[in-house]
Amino acid sequence: MTRPDRSPGPELDRGKLFAARAAAVAAQPYLATALHAMSVVESDQVPTMAVDRYWRCYVSPRFVAALDVGELAAVWLHEVAHLIRDHHRRADRLLERSRRADAALTAGLPSSGGALDPQRPDREALRLNLAMDCEINDDLLAFLPDRPGGPAPDRIRLPEGAVTRGSLRLDGSAGVLFEQIVRLISPKALRGRLVWLDCGSGAHAGGRRWELGPDGAHPLGEHAADAVRLRVRDAVRGAPGTVPAGWRRWASHEAEPSQDWRRLLGGALRAGLAAASGAIDYSYRRPGRRTQSLGGAVVLPGLRRPVPEVAVVVDTSGSVSDGDLALTLAEIAGITRAVGIAGHRVAVYSCDAAVHTVQRVCSVEQLVLVGGGGTDLRAGFRKAVEEARPPDVLVVLTDGCTPWPSSAPRCRVVAGLFDGPPPTDDPQGEEWSPPPPEWVHAVRLRPR
Repeated sequence: MTRPDRSPGPELDRGKLFAARAAAVAAQPYLATALHAMSVVESDQVPTMAVDRYWRCYVSPRFVAALDVGELAAVWLHEVAHLIRDHHRRADRLLERSRRADAALTAGLPSSGGALDPQRPDREALRLNLAMDCEINDDLLAFLPDRPGGPAPDRIRLPEGAVTRGSLRLDGSAGVLFEQIVRLISPKALRGRLVWLDCGSGAHAGGRRWELGPDGAHPLGEHAADAVRLRVRDAVRGAPGTVPAGWRRWASHEAEPSQDWRRLLGGALRAGLAAASGAIDYSYRRPGRRTQSLGGAVVLPGLRRPVPEVAVVVDTSGSVSDGDLALTLAEIAGITRAVGIAGHRVAVYSCDAAVHTVQRVCSVEQLVLVGGGGTDLRAGFRKAVEEARPPDVLVVLTDGCTPWPSSAPRCRVVAGLFDGPPPTDDPQGEEWSPPPPEWVHAVRLRPR
């Protein structure tokens, strides 16, 4: 793309713009619901086309005039991908993780460092935008038909100068998600013709002066946006033979329709506690109920129901928000109280790449969670099972971006998985997250 001209331009050619959207729908019909969910806002302040987190698409009339229908169709597919792939919330999580890593380094705690510099938000928004564009455009390049000789307006293609890993001279094998790609982009790549690039807060999560905000016209709320994503996911899964690999990967990891996470977590935890606390041994502390029927001549032992030990390993690497953790820990505390487990039998381990605190507490308010470094919860597993009183049930709260133990511990394991970056097939990537093993009872949590 060339640098946009910010002088007064023509009126927005809506006919051309919507013809391009129709071409985008024809090219990738499984994205139709999302493409039509975006509302159009004409703006001379936006450089090209951009989206906010409320699914508004800001359009420069001069930019529309400069491109043909085929190029505009590719831009439609590009911008809607930011929204469907939830780039703004993923950017929020990555920035929060980087803040925690920065705080850990300042405090002298172990940390692998964050992907972003929290002290340079504008610069990092641009780095994020470039990385996200690489994630999207590399997919589009692999999919869009290239038919030399066909009429240009009918051939969907990326505009000249579109950002890809190739155009930035990045390693093409180092991951497929922007969380991985952003680590490869140096500040030097932000100079020159790229400094005007801005896809809006629907991409990098940084608000822009030309955006309308939550009180502007035609916002799409968070729950409605999630419903659109689920419609797209179902459409992608229904057309596997014609869908590019990037969208198939996204759909395979997109969450199921929202369920009552409290009920799911409570059921998993209660099942583990019931199995661990079953009447499994005899004791003479309390005579058996049949003793009276024998006239006291023989005292029979009663069945003993031991109270189980519970351990909670909390991922404090920065990818899980404090609000999510507080809400979920409160649910666990309520469940354990309901089954008669006192606070001293619940041990909480705060862990990133190492275990920082071990606390036996009676209320969530007493917890002090420490961390902010890299993620390897195997340290928490080892610490919990090596205690003098090993747990009968081990609960893990994480976004799943952690390696798992190679073998099952000698206790039941329940994992509460928060929303996080989708897994990838690249074990060298920072965000590589293998699925939980079969011996883990995993529950997808969406407490927001």
